[in-house]
Amino acid sequence: MKLTEDKVFVDTNILVYSYSNNEPEKQTIARNLIADNDSFISTQVLQELTNTVIRKFKYSYKDAIIALNESIQNNNIHVNTEITITQACKIAERYGFSFYDSLIIAAAIECSCLFLYSEDLQHNQIINDTLKIVNPF
Repeated sequence: MKLTEDKVFVDTNILVYSYSNNEPEKQTIARNLIADNDSFISTQVLQELTNTVIRKFKYSYKDAIIALNESIQNNNIHVNTEITITQACKIAERYGFSFYDSLIIAAAIECSCLFLYSEDLQHNQIINDTLKIVNPF
């Protein structure tokens, strides 16, 4: 059961921690964020998760598919479109983020999320007066 009705977006690094056995405290925090909120991820996050679990965690492709299916079941999925990409360019220009970080931010905004959980972006920064970046660790 979701504890809050707040829509939150989960960056790739948070989702990766949910599969990492090397940092159990971060794994617990990441899993609770997903379980306790109305969480969203994008197709980009799924792609990056797949690459990370195969390359870094040495998952087989079969195990990577299992992780993908779990992620799809436990999160709402946003499909990036040409609108998302255009918004990402505007965000990158305005805030100075990399294109790929801006793509995550644009997807979060399109999903009407209040929070973007990420370890990589500036904690407590507000984007477009609507989205707050939060480092949960």
